[in-house]
Amino acid sequence: MADRNPGADGPPPAGPSAGPLDASGLRLVLGAHPEGVVALAAVVNGALEGIAVSTFTPVSLEPALVSVCVAHTSTTWPRLRTAAHLGISVLAEDHAQLGRRLASTGQDRFVGTSVTVGASGAVLIDGACAWFDCSVDDEITAGDHLIVVLAVLEVHHRPDVRPLVFHRSGFARLA
Repeated sequence: MADRNPGADGPPPAGPSAGPLDASGLRLVLGAHPEGVVALAAVVNGALEGIAVSTFTPVSLEPALVSVCVAHTSTTWPRLRTAAHLGISVLAEDHAQLGRRLASTGQDRFVGTSVTVGASGAVLIDGACAWFDCSVDDEITAGDHLIVVLAVLEVHHRPDVRPLVFHRSGFARLA
């Protein structure tokens, strides 16, 4: 077996960017992994509730399960979790402003946004790439977040619409 060039195919050698593991350093490195952005939304007590989630993951095909991660500090999740059905909308590349509003607090997150409220109460963002009508299956505590496992009840998609991507702490488009 031939000798490898150190760092050519593997991790870089320790250097100026190496250091102790802390939240800001970890966030910086995790930002190298681009992720799609989804809106998690429902009607709760007659009002639209929703948050942006960048940690959306398929879990199982049989049964149909997906997951999202929600910070323990979220003040919206305790209200959303009471809904019988939650809508997940994979945001389109022109939804960056909506993504910022859904990630913020203290404002009307849905102002100027066209949504469809399903018979189940799930809220779906019009113009999204894909939609999932879900219900909460399980919640797992993991560090400073909850891993929320959702049972998928119905899906729709628009293959001609490009997704919004979160990369290096900002929104991006696919080339």
